[in-house]
Amino acid sequence: MSLEDLCNVVERCQALPEDGYTPDDYDLFVIAGRSCIEEGSSAQVLSIVLDDKNQDLVRSIGWTLFPALVEGLLKKEDKDLPNYLAIFNHLLQTCRPKELLIGLQEQLAVEDAKTKVERLLLLMRPLQKTLLRLDARRRASSLGLTLSSMMDHVAELPLPETKEQEEDDVFSLCRCCSELMEFVRPFVQEAARDNKSSDCVYEQEVRTELQIFFMSALKRIVLEVRLRDPETLELSPLRNFASDILKHLSAIGVSLPGLVFLPLTRRKKLPDFLEEETRHPRDALASLAHLVYVHHMATDTFPCVFSPVYTLRVNLEHVCHLLSSTNNTRIQKGLDLHEKTLLRLDDNTLLVELLEIKTFLTLSQDLEKVMTYCPEQELRTKGLKVFQLTIDKFDHEAKYTFFKLVLKTSTHSGLQGYIIKNIKNQVDFALQPGNANSWFAGVHLLPLLRFLFILPDGPETDLLKFLDRVMESLNLLRYLVIRDKAADNKTGIWTDFSKIEESFLKPLRFGLNMSRAHYEKELSGTMVGSKVKAEKITLSVGDQALPQMNQDSQIQALHSALHVFDMMESVLVRIEELVETKEHK
Repeated sequence: MSLEDLCNVVERCQALPEDGYTPDDYDLFVIAGRSCIEEGSSAQVLSIVLDDKNQDLVRSIGWTLFPALVEGLLKKEDKDLPNYLAIFNHLLQTCRPKELLIGLQEQLAVEDAKTKVERLLLLMRPLQKTLLRLDARRRASSLGLTLSSMMDHVAELPLPETKEQEEDDVFSLCRCCSELMEFVRPFVQEAARDNKSSDCVYEQEVRTELQIFFMSALKRIVLEVRLRDPETLELSPLRNFASDILKHLSAIGVSLPGLVFLPLTRRKKLPDFLEEETRHPRDALASLAHLVYVHHMATDTFPCVFSPVYTLRVNLEHVCHLLSSTNNTRIQKGLDLHEKTLLRLDDNTLLVELLEIKTFLTLSQDLEKVMTYCPEQELRTKGLKVFQLTIDKFDHEAKYTFFKLVLKTSTHSGLQGYIIKNIKNQVDFALQPGNANSWFAGVHLLPLLRFLFILPDGPETDLLKFLDRVMESLNLLRYLVIRDKAADNKTGIWTDFSKIEESFLKPLRFGLNMSRAHYEKELSGTMVGSKVKAEKITLSVGDQALPQMNQDSQIQALHSALHVFDMMESVLVRIEELVETKEHK
């Protein structure tokens, strides 16, 4: 019945002009034509489609057969596959590009998880040929819509996490990325020619749509995957994909240095926010900077006039953006970018004026979050390495200012302790012959020491919470008492020692006695089986309380706390002995 209906409507339409087809003719052709294909009459449909007398009809509404044809083409073992392909190709050559584009885009938008990749790969070349047939003056919006739809499909694919997964392309992402680059190639070539010869509005619109697509690819794919160096993976489709993006951007007249430096330069302008986020998303700019400075892509497009300090200033914007993410891949790339940027600088060269830039404060806070709260041990370790590398690049005054900045803004005892350890190292360096400087062995050091040798909450300070800060402060004070003779007083420690005793040593002694008495009482009660309130024996990590412990765990925790107090007291007693010895000399 479907074949008979199709033949009837085709025969009736042969006598009509193209603009004479009625809605009923249209509906009957669509229903009957699709039914014939689905019911196995594809050979008869092919005959009708190829008949010269039917070309006006095919040109006008033949594209409506796409749903049935695409489903048939996706069934690769179907015996009618050659007929499906012949009909499909003839429609691509005969139908008007505007209607073809609508039909193909509708098929691309079909939601079917099982055939998503195959459907995309099947439709890419037909869409490319159809777009190239469109009037160049009306191509830009259609190209942008098609590229956006394709990107949505590819960005939803799982990412390869291992070298083997990328080599085997287990999720088809690599193939899709390669095909995307083949898809855009003729449009890039055309835009590159036009960029040299003309500045017509419609040509600029095509370049804009291509730029938006490439930036979207940098943001949604390149930034999310781990790119492997040639030493790890000689032939990497994803690395080639990223490299091709940069080459295409340059080809259509986009300045890669201009994009990398945009976070600084665009502060001077007030562009339309939505347009700016579409053409220059922060994620894409950070991804681009990572490709240039970590993977050394497109470095030949960057002039040599940019100093390492200016490069650092620019990349700090990208680093802070990446480190503010909770995504481990982005954090890793942020750390890598900052490390590579810092390695271009000599040690002790960054001046204190840079710390007046708000981004440096943001950087220290972002690094603190990575070092203390990131769930990945590898990232925490890398964060600490990069943090120390940052410190190493500052000159003496900048180090001094940076230490004060972190100590004032950080509430994490571990980071405070790490900074105090760095201060001790700087003092030790300054006290060595030929290394004297006023910041760590002169008039400026004493105000910093006064800031260190104080308990945050006086005698009631939680000594376990502030363990790292208190222990490193004690170690620093012990070092100063041993290293700096009272007669020399190069650090000024002896000038202020009586104040240090009142503000630090005596409150610490009192706090230690109270804390030890409290925990010894709790330990005694726990060991004899007394009921202990849960809130009195709780531990926390990152300000998050751990679950209530059983009795054995409670006893172990109490013993550990008492051991900490013993360790603090041993250093405190040693300092007191050293001071007493020097006073009697």
